[in-house]
Amino acid sequence: MPISNPEQKVPLMFQSQVAGRCQLQRIIPHAEVQDAETWVDQWTERTYPQQPQWGSRTQTRQMQISWRLVTNGGQDDGVIRPVIGANGWPFYPGSSMKGVFRRACTSEQRERYCGRDLGQGDMAPGILRFLGGYPVGTDWQDGLLDLVHPQQDWQLNGGNHSAFIQMSLYRPLMEFAISCDQDLSPEEWQIIWEIWERAASTGLGCRVSAGYGQPQQKGGEVLRSFQIKGQGPASQLLGGNPEFRPNMFKAGLRGHAMRIFGGLTDAATTEAIVRELFGGITSGDPMVGLVGMRFRPSEEEGQKLLLGWHGSNNQRAPFYKVQGTLDWLLIHKNSSDSDLLKKLVFRLTQFAMIFGGFGKSWRRADHRMFFAENPDYGRLIGCHWQWLGRSQNHTGVSKLDDIPRFIQLVQDAAKDWLVSQGYTLKNNAPWKETWKQGNVQVWGRLADDDQDSLAINWLHKDYVKGQSIYRSQLTGSLGTIGRLWHRLYPVIVFRNDGNRRIPVLRRQYLELLTLFPDGSQETRAFLNYLRTKERAEGSFKQLW
Repeated sequence: MPISNPEQKVPLMFQSQVAGRCQLQRIIPHAEVQDAETWVDQWTERTYPQQPQWGSRTQTRQMQISWRLVTNGGQDDGVIRPVIGANGWPFYPGSSMKGVFRRACTSEQRERYCGRDLGQGDMAPGILRFLGGYPVGTDWQDGLLDLVHPQQDWQLNGGNHSAFIQMSLYRPLMEFAISCDQDLSPEEWQIIWEIWERAASTGLGCRVSAGYGQPQQKGGEVLRSFQIKGQGPASQLLGGNPEFRPNMFKAGLRGHAMRIFGGLTDAATTEAIVRELFGGITSGDPMVGLVGMRFRPSEEEGQKLLLGWHGSNNQRAPFYKVQGTLDWLLIHKNSSDSDLLKKLVFRLTQFAMIFGGFGKSWRRADHRMFFAENPDYGRLIGCHWQWLGRSQNHTGVSKLDDIPRFIQLVQDAAKDWLVSQGYTLKNNAPWKETWKQGNVQVWGRLADDDQDSLAINWLHKDYVKGQSIYRSQLTGSLGTIGRLWHRLYPVIVFRNDGNRRIPVLRRQYLELLTLFPDGSQETRAFLNYLRTKERAEGSFKQLW
């Protein structure tokens, strides 16, 4: 008896990536079930329950991935999904393992363990066989659907933005295997695994510079390290679960690099510099940047990552609270100017912390903390970040008068890097948020405590009767990027304790407004209001 509609019974894994068949990457608006969700269900329900077993004469080591691991199987156009190995399990290929291992070897180790080129296309094999890695246990089946949401053009200049689906493993415990036909001593195996751990410390798989594939343990060449804590709106995955996504740190630094360099040189040069620093696509080919990142949340009780929900009904939204260590890593070396690179990364991180924050809604102060008239405000808007521990010694700004000097330090670090790489100062990029005189203004005041904000009320009602910036071109609205950043930056002062300076966190905040004037009537009227109040005690004063 013939099967009716046989094409509908073929698993999506074996269907073409075309409309009407299977579209894994695309999010179909208003669809009850996305193709990617069906694809994952069909895959995991047929996967063997036990991890594939390694053969004899095999040495293994386990490694915890701190966030997500993505390996591109390359089998579907435009879709990033894992390599699938034995028994249907996701697999980190042995060829990738060998490539990473080789880069961490000395020349002698490389020849012994990985082989050497004999010339004329011939190779002498090394003594090791790299077998790759599988996740341990079945937890890898949870949270496979990962959202990719490129926003650079939208954030900088109000362009388009879209979300896409990729598949990655969420915090997997990976087991990697190496075999050898020779009988090696325990001491040599120890050396081999130390090389592997050093190699893996810069990240495994794809998108490592954005925080993917980073092992939990320390490692790699750290350019700068910061202890920070923050809270704000969390991302929400397709299934509805909230997730704290550390790649927001990379996105934040990349965006500010575009703004700072865009105020020093033209758009094409800025894009080239930022690609070299943080990676990107050049002529269709991916480029691995110099700088990568790793965020290690605190494991101490009471300080662990917290995910929850704020509000109710249609205003219910996920949020995070987190603290930990943010490491900026040197992914690869193609420049001798490591000191200039460290200074640039240091200044960009300070810039992000002082003027905004990281993640969704970074342009606004956290309404739950600072909305004086309504602390139970229903909608989840804004974020709040601050320094912790030793990083409090590197705040860069303790009072309003520090702001102009600090901005100059950021621009100087960018200029030094630009010149060291052979670029020149040119006409500025045309984006609305380029950081240059005449295109941006910074206003500030000292707020006595978390209930002393002035500007947060102006974002929701008249600043004087009959005049408002609410939902204007300056402040934007839902789905539209405005031209105003609002930040309440915690004041840290220092007291002397013998030969040491001890940071002390005050109750006060520097309330900062960063504006990119658009010439509209609402903006002109608001700036005129700020100027007329500038001399009054407790009012905003123009700092830059």
